[in-house]
Amino acid sequence: MLLRSVETGVVGAPMAGGPTTPDLVAAVGEAGGLGILAGGYLTAPQLAAAIADVWDATSRPFGVNLFVPAQANAYAVGPGELTGAERADAVAAYRDTLGEEARSVGTQPGEPKAGDDDDWERKLDLVVRERVPLVSFTFGLPSTSVLGELRRAGTETLMTVTDVDEARAALDAGVDALCVQGTCAGGHRGTLDPVKRPSDADLVDLVAAVRAETDVPIVAAGGVSSAERAAQVRAAGADAVQVGTALLLTPEAGTGLAYRRALGDPAHERTAVTRAYSGRLARGLETEFVRRHDAHAPAAYPEVHHVTVPLRRASAAADRPDLLALWAGSGWRAARAVPAATVVAELAG
Repeated sequence: MLLRSVETGVVGAPMAGGPTTPDLVAAVGEAGGLGILAGGYLTAPQLAAAIADVWDATSRPFGVNLFVPAQANAYAVGPGELTGAERADAVAAYRDTLGEEARSVGTQPGEPKAGDDDDWERKLDLVVRERVPLVSFTFGLPSTSVLGELRRAGTETLMTVTDVDEARAALDAGVDALCVQGTCAGGHRGTLDPVKRPSDADLVDLVAAVRAETDVPIVAAGGVSSAERAAQVRAAGADAVQVGTALLLTPEAGTGLAYRRALGDPAHERTAVTRAYSGRLARGLETEFVRRHDAHAPAAYPEVHHVTVPLRRASAAADRPDLLALWAGSGWRAARAVPAATVVAELAG
């Protein structure tokens, strides 16, 4: 299988919103790793162009990550999710709290887009047609029919899970491999249930628990910022480690200038897990925006994401980190402005 043939045992995380570029995917692959292109937030034509750019830049295999929309999630979501009028009211109330900050960067909060499916069907058609070597999924569990279609196309599937129960559900559905994401991961937590609190187990313990359930390839993700940590999770049963934060400052990454500056700013003392930017739990540098709004943000993705997008874009355009979602794992201090190949080599040990 592809994930067991990665020379370095290092996978480049799919960081949506700009950081994971085709150049970064190609650079990770050329260094003996496996790059995964971020398909989230892109339209199908935009993703097609990005895939073509990767094919042009490297002959190495790579993957594409897709967000599974709520309407396509085959995982049994538990009680507690806001629905209907309650959800709309909660999002509207949250949107009202953002007006002053939006005006400070010359914009307005965006409009919620309930039911946005992130161009799911067209992206599935695309990755099947392009015969992408590997497709990974986040935010939900695809149906067995989707997984079967990809298998018939010769594409391996990788499912992001955050605990043993989710791993079991993914295995029952027929995925080929698991990306086991720990609590220290930067960016969104990949819980299959959007309102569930993810496990806070140490990544080593989580990998070991999942490995006891299956012999499929396991990719360990979350806070892997050194060769020593990578060796620990491999010893626990992982076939590879997935890294994102460690690649944010590489020249191949599309990380914006304000974002890069913030990662090196000693004023940021810690990371925090928050719903303030998207309505889904995600880890990033703790900012004043997070401190003000975390307690009020409803568990409503993608509506909250669409509400905050104009603020984040305006903040980035002004080279100001004030309102940016500065996604970063707990080991962000170890990120350095070195080529992606250097990061891969160091984590390979």
